[in-house]
Amino acid sequence: MSRISRLIFICLFVINSSNAQKSEEKKEDIKVKITENFSTKTNNVTILKNEFIIKNLNDISHKIWVYLPPDYHQSKKNYPVIYMHDAQNLFDRKTSYAGEWEIDETLNTLYKKTGKSFIVIGIENGGEKRIEEYTPWPNRKYGGGKGAIYIDFIVETLKPYIDKKYRTKPERKATALIGSSLGGLISYYGGLKHPKTFSKIGAFSTSFWFSANVHSFTKEKGALNKSRIYFIVGEKEGRNMIKGTEKTIEILKSVGFPFKNITKKIVPEGVHNEALWKSEFLNAITFLYKL
Repeated sequence: MSRISRLIFICLFVINSSNAQKSEEKKEDIKVKITENFSTKTNNVTILKNEFIIKNLNDISHKIWVYLPPDYHQSKKNYPVIYMHDAQNLFDRKTSYAGEWEIDETLNTLYKKTGKSFIVIGIENGGEKRIEEYTPWPNRKYGGGKGAIYIDFIVETLKPYIDKKYRTKPERKATALIGSSLGGLISYYGGLKHPKTFSKIGAFSTSFWFSANVHSFTKEKGALNKSRIYFIVGEKEGRNMIKGTEKTIEILKSVGFPFKNITKKIVPEGVHNEALWKSEFLNAITFLYKL
């Protein structure tokens, strides 16, 4: 083989190898995408056919996800109910923004080990309208402030619908409200605003920074409330997030909120994401429901 022929052969080999590698990389990309689009929700999670447009909030049709206990259809029991926000992120990696909470897997495992079971109602957020839905007061920079309408919808419309459709324990002592970030803020607000409906609040990585009105609200409502509250914040979420949680707890204590009803946890290395909230969900309901 001449020198020129050898050079041509080497060039063709390199080109073909490069194309082959790109083809394999493309195949791997397809595999990854297929994996990411694979639904991970368990069989006992469904989405209601009936969707809800919340009057005076926005024109978005909100889907409602329902987790039923593994023994629901084999029993005649009534179950405590946990209301949660951001339903897209609770049960299914396919619909999640950055990973899921794995609520269904966690509760299925809990049932197998202890026999304890819950109904979970997840309300999908309104996408670009999420800020206005999950904030009770407006922020000068980010807007928002329609959270009271959203919470009143849960209390006055959704909960009665769920209590009628499913075998629930409708009383306050069996009903929780749990969320993260702005969802933590609206859970805290809703739990304190409606103490006759909710007695358990999960405030995960709560955005207390969004409005200083939370301080006066806490002073007003905290003194009259005997709920159980589980606060968590990640160590790496920033000092403002930690200070916001600590200040809120200080105000609660100052107005006579029962200290024994509060758990505060700063999670080492915790960051603001679903992985943190997933890791603390079981701890939260263990405290809230005295499991």
